[in-house]
Amino acid sequence: MDNPARYTILRGMETKSDILIAGGGLNGLTLALTAARSGLTSTVVDAQPEAAARAANFDGRAYALALASQRMLERLGLWQGLQAEAQPMLDIKVTDGRVGDGAVFLGLHFDHAEIEEGPMGFMVEDRHLRRILSTAAENEPRITIVPGTRITRQTTSSQGVSVHLDDGAQLSARVLIGADGRKSGTAERAGISRTGWDYGQTALVCAISHEKPHNGVAHQFFMPPGPLAVLPLTGTRSSIVWSEKTGFAQEINALSDDDYLHVLRPRFGDFLGTISLAGDRYTYPLGLTLADRWTSDRLALVGDAAHGVHPIAGQGLNAGLRDVAALSHVWHHAQRRGEDIAAPQVLNRYAEWRRFDTATLAASTDLFNRLYSNDNPLLRIGRDLGMAAVNRLPGLQRAFMREAAGLNGDLPDLMRA
Repeated sequence: MDNPARYTILRGMETKSDILIAGGGLNGLTLALTAARSGLTSTVVDAQPEAAARAANFDGRAYALALASQRMLERLGLWQGLQAEAQPMLDIKVTDGRVGDGAVFLGLHFDHAEIEEGPMGFMVEDRHLRRILSTAAENEPRITIVPGTRITRQTTSSQGVSVHLDDGAQLSARVLIGADGRKSGTAERAGISRTGWDYGQTALVCAISHEKPHNGVAHQFFMPPGPLAVLPLTGTRSSIVWSEKTGFAQEINALSDDDYLHVLRPRFGDFLGTISLAGDRYTYPLGLTLADRWTSDRLALVGDAAHGVHPIAGQGLNAGLRDVAALSHVWHHAQRRGEDIAAPQVLNRYAEWRRFDTATLAASTDLFNRLYSNDNPLLRIGRDLGMAAVNRLPGLQRAFMREAAGLNGDLPDLMRA
């Protein structure tokens, strides 16, 4: 590694920083980097071993970064190193379909030329984004990363927060941030309960190589069992996020690669020509989960630890990055006023800012999934008429595009132009 001193396993000693971050994923690393811009030190406790952050081979995972998220990475000085690996999403086509309909298009068409800011977003592979964030964090002297360890206990006092790790180390800080996913141990140890439900759907995730160019067009096919997204990657490759009823999804995932493709092909037709798998295949269960509280004493949640929504709109990572940008914004302005970053009124500003947006996102993705994941003929007529109406109302269409690009609402400093 370039700078082994940045990766330190601390045993039998106590280390203090301004911020303790549970979770060294994309949101956790980004928060550490944004905090460093304000002069704050962070210790990131990552359950994954260090080598996981440096995987060079494409494993099929990718993210749709909204334009606002791209702006944030640019403000952090990271986009220049990522831009060559990012595929702009120039158009989005949304189709209400059935298996076998293929590329028959009777739905919505969003053209990036309708908004002046540029592409609505970019597709970026997990390996490239993780590498950029990991390298930047390693080279930032205000960040210490503790890999391959888990927090087993956390305590809070008027002086700060302290955690014990499974390797015997003890760490302390002014504030603890849970960036540790939908099953957040940080939230559980703080007594924060969750609300949510399972959709009975499982997402099959992979990447494909294809014969014909995608032209930067992202496709969303609404099928009765669940949505299918075909998202453009660099070159002649696309990312697939394909939802099916859980039992059938498990049967599909157990198939050979050839049989897997045989099931996939008729779901979106032959508009990309011959296809083949590129990278590994994944599955993950789909559900909704919302933390009942976003903050506690000297503690806040970000990303999936606070909210896990259906991937139907591709907004999961973007919502997490918006949490990070909002929390960093609140901290930066609190410091300028001489406030403690862990004070309840400071953390509550963050929670109040983000709670409504994420509740709205959760409700809308839940509604869309329930509305479209069926083959009810009356609902199908209503859906198709609704999409036709949006296509004929430029103002409404533009509003949808700006929402997809993350440009609506009160933007944190890091996401503004």
